[in-house]
Amino acid sequence: MKALLQILCAFLLLSVGPALAAERWQDLPAPQPLPKADKTGTAPVNGIDMYYAVYGSGPPVLLIHGGLGYSDVWGAQVADLAKDHTVIVADSRGHGRSTRNAEPFSYDLMSSDYLALLDYLKIDKTAIVGWSDGGIIGLDIAIHHPERLTKLFAQAANSKVDGVIPTVMDNKTFATYIEKAGEVYKKISPTPTEYDAFVTQISGMWASQPNWSDADLKKITTPTAIALGDHDEAITREHTDYLAKTIPGAKLVILENASHFAMLQDPEGYNKAVRDFIDK
Repeated sequence: MKALLQILCAFLLLSVGPALAAERWQDLPAPQPLPKADKTGTAPVNGIDMYYAVYGSGPPVLLIHGGLGYSDVWGAQVADLAKDHTVIVADSRGHGRSTRNAEPFSYDLMSSDYLALLDYLKIDKTAIVGWSDGGIIGLDIAIHHPERLTKLFAQAANSKVDGVIPTVMDNKTFATYIEKAGEVYKKISPTPTEYDAFVTQISGMWASQPNWSDADLKKITTPTAIALGDHDEAITREHTDYLAKTIPGAKLVILENASHFAMLQDPEGYNKAVRDFIDK
């Protein structure tokens, strides 16, 4: 009888155990530490002080984080890409270590911030890897300032507000991200007590932007990859397919077993997807 019970317990562990374990796309790992920067500081752009850091040497690539995030999310990507690229990261206005002012948030304004930063760093053209809001900023630059881009890798971006999954705020992983973002803000922001005011300000942009037409997207001439995790909590697959079909020559990249936070969940796979596009 004892042997039979042991066999039964082993069977239950094998059959139930995997179901209880969280899938990779449900996890929200902490970012890998950034390597030591070759240059760091703040740039005066559009009435704010924008934090930035530069790593490595070679063809430039600008990594742009998502909403409520900060540049440190790119730790694993910087460590890899800086081997043979000049890698630039920055905290978007109001995010991380960058300041904000009373001017309403817009993707045009945030794109202008990044272009001014590139001017400050004397970088004429760059590849962009953008995640979420960072991908939208990349699309904005591709539409309005294609002369500044070599390639664009836009992950989890949308061109209209209806590309967002309506229940995203009910998702446990996404809720954890928002909670952690608030904790980081209190530690590193120049205005650590103003997180709620910052979220209110940027939420005004998210309510109506982006809102680009098919004609806007068809203006894009920059070689573009539209990427999405196969379990993204925030952006629909249908909208991602639409972007890839509408942007001339765009490549669709589906990141397997990953969500909105693919760069954290599968750093090696993410880095390979980026390199397979921007280095070829």
